[in-house]
Amino acid sequence: MSEMPRKIVLLGNSGSGKSTLAKRLVGEAHLAHLDLDTVAWLPTEPPQRQSLSVSIERIDQFMQHNTRWIIEGCYTDLLSHAAKSANELIYLDVPTEQCVANALARPWESHKYSSAEEQNRNLPMLLEWIRQYPHRTDTFSQAAHNGLFECFTGKKTRVSRQADSV
Repeated sequence: MSEMPRKIVLLGNSGSGKSTLAKRLVGEAHLAHLDLDTVAWLPTEPPQRQSLSVSIERIDQFMQHNTRWIIEGCYTDLLSHAAKSANELIYLDVPTEQCVANALARPWESHKYSSAEEQNRNLPMLLEWIRQYPHRTDTFSQAAHNGLFECFTGKKTRVSRQADSV
């Protein structure tokens, strides 16, 4: 009997280790990878969210072209759509200060920033954003992530310490 292809939704705060874990799972389980940052934003200055319908269309295209995948991000509005097709959900619910430390140690993300200097200019805003996670009530919040985790009916894993393996 063959195993069902893994279709994973991976969520958590900025700096929680989503991209690192996704890259590991891509290599180990041969999954296609979609970082929602690449479909959630328009290339404008200052950044603006892409329309929800366009982002969802791009997610649907990704899922239609891949039988085994991992979709990661902090956008509950987009993740909840992907979760309808997922059979696994991983929630990196690690302490906020660990997320801050990870963001401070993060190498240059060339797929998000044109230079390391640009990324570093954004760092103070990102650190404040990370620290607000437990207190926000928006689609990026801990409350929204907890809600998606609780409602998901497939295999689900909550990681509360970065050292825990998935």
